[in-house]
Amino acid sequence: MSTATATTAQAPAPAPVKSAPADEGRIGLRANLRHIGALVRRNALQIKQDPESMFDALLMPVIFTLLFVYVFGGAISGKGNQQEYVNYVIPGLMAMMGLNIAMAVGTGVNDDFKKGVMDRFRSMPIARSSVLIAKIVVEVGRMMVATTVLLAMGFLLGLQIHTSVLGLAAAIALSMAFGASLMWIFILLGLTMKTAQAVQGVAMLVLMPLQFGSSIFAPPTTMPGWLQSFTDYNPLSNLADAARNLINGGPVAHSVWMTLGWAALITAVTAPLAVAKFRKKT
Repeated sequence: MSTATATTAQAPAPAPVKSAPADEGRIGLRANLRHIGALVRRNALQIKQDPESMFDALLMPVIFTLLFVYVFGGAISGKGNQQEYVNYVIPGLMAMMGLNIAMAVGTGVNDDFKKGVMDRFRSMPIARSSVLIAKIVVEVGRMMVATTVLLAMGFLLGLQIHTSVLGLAAAIALSMAFGASLMWIFILLGLTMKTAQAVQGVAMLVLMPLQFGSSIFAPPTTMPGWLQSFTDYNPLSNLADAARNLINGGPVAHSVWMTLGWAALITAVTAPLAVAKFRKKT
């Protein structure tokens, strides 16, 4: 009896079972959506507490519209033909809004890491992707505000819808979808670069050729041949042409499918990379 008792007493205690780390693969869709909703609310409240963060979305469309219509409109469409140029440039500027809002996402993510906000999120039992998706949802909302201001300015300057309200809605939806895909690129930049200034610097190196080497501001027919070739493959040209034809009338199938294809490709490549970088960033 005593031998048995001693053997039992000397038996090693079973090792404690370690709880599995929180991983988004173990989080159901409903919980994931709940996490995204909570984070969207947090980001929206942050904007409410800092209204100045909306200045770019509210003022940038006004400045760009007035600048391009009254500075470049006469030179491109002829003196006194700014009205015609309004219908050309406003759909193009819808594509430009997505680029500029997307750049702000990258600097915001970088700044959140500097403040330790992202480290706090990563310590919580939530899907890692939900943090980044919530950021994109809020920024798409800011993009919608910027697009609304842009269209309001366009209508004040004489923008006309030659198709239908559905065509306008489709142009807006296409711009939102493409802009959301671009945000993954800038989130990845924000997670990779060391400072927000570096994110802005790299972003401008990417944005400037894409914006001005496109059909956003002027017809490509006035450009040299080598630049026309670049413009043909520029996704911003496809988006601008799609939005322009959805509003003014014209063939839309090719440019719409090209824009959607670019958006899907960009998201498929950069979203997994951004989530993986978010997990590993120290």
